[in-house]
Amino acid sequence: MSAPGRIGVIGGGAWGTALAQTARLGGSDVLLWAREPEVVADINVQHRNSLFLPDVPLDAGLKATADLSEIAHCPTLLLVCPAQHVRSTALALAGKIRTGTTIVICAKGLEQATGKLLGSVLAEELPEASPAVLSGPSFAADVARGLPTAVTLAVTDAAQGRVLAERLAGRHFRIYWSDDLIGTQLGGAVKNVLAIAAGIVDGRELGASAHAALVTRGFSELRRFGEALGARNDTLMGLSGLGDLLLTCGSAQSRNMSLGRALGQGKSLADILGERRSVAEGVFTAAAVVRRARELGLEMPICEAVLAIVDGKLTVDAAIDALLSRPLKAEG
Repeated sequence: MSAPGRIGVIGGGAWGTALAQTARLGGSDVLLWAREPEVVADINVQHRNSLFLPDVPLDAGLKATADLSEIAHCPTLLLVCPAQHVRSTALALAGKIRTGTTIVICAKGLEQATGKLLGSVLAEELPEASPAVLSGPSFAADVARGLPTAVTLAVTDAAQGRVLAERLAGRHFRIYWSDDLIGTQLGGAVKNVLAIAAGIVDGRELGASAHAALVTRGFSELRRFGEALGARNDTLMGLSGLGDLLLTCGSAQSRNMSLGRALGQGKSLADILGERRSVAEGVFTAAAVVRRARELGLEMPICEAVLAIVDGKLTVDAAIDALLSRPLKAEG
């Protein structure tokens, strides 16, 4: 395990900025890397991130850089880039980090091209790193404003988990540690796909009963998928599984649910994405989840329906009809 020192945050979006702010308020020396020069300047001069997290004043001690080599020297790195950029970011860090550098994956998704967990992607490109995963029910704006939040930190070593949790936690940002990296990653990935479906239900005004049924049956899909890949049931029932699912499927503040809601209201995916700066990970993760499920011989009809919609193979109404016309079966 790396010695304590500066915490580096790779990703200047809302979530990266919120995590950087929390760590800084907790007393850590924090350096944030952002791709956008205007974000770097805004943080360093105005102590704000007007582009991605407006109206939240940032601690004056939080510093930003556009130089990845500078941040690579930090003994602890939070990887907060979009899920589909984890491999390219890891490749950019290759040869720059020290052996044993702790890299905490804070993105939620599966790699679309390969269907791999992000931890596997990191291990392939940066085998010298010490991996961890941070996931759970958390909106960036809530965390940045200091509203109470609880998340899961997964590491292979309990002692490392305790030390790292103490470094990253704050009075209003509680961290529970686990050694189930697979389950912690899967909950955050699959819930994004299911949140699109929940948003479609909301956008189509199908009612609270339909929403409850969708989330419950979606959780069944998540559990089947997780158990087939080696996740523990207690992890899937915890913050990074059920907790994150409930949050993401229950609020239009969720990028994935709001995208599904717009789809349900009749907007095209191209138009929705064209209006946004932020990434809705479920759009890309859906294909990876469905591919892996088919390889494992698992039925995941809700995830299949989401993929068919975002791929343009089914209309929203046709996908709903297909789900409702499935043969009746026993629960469980």
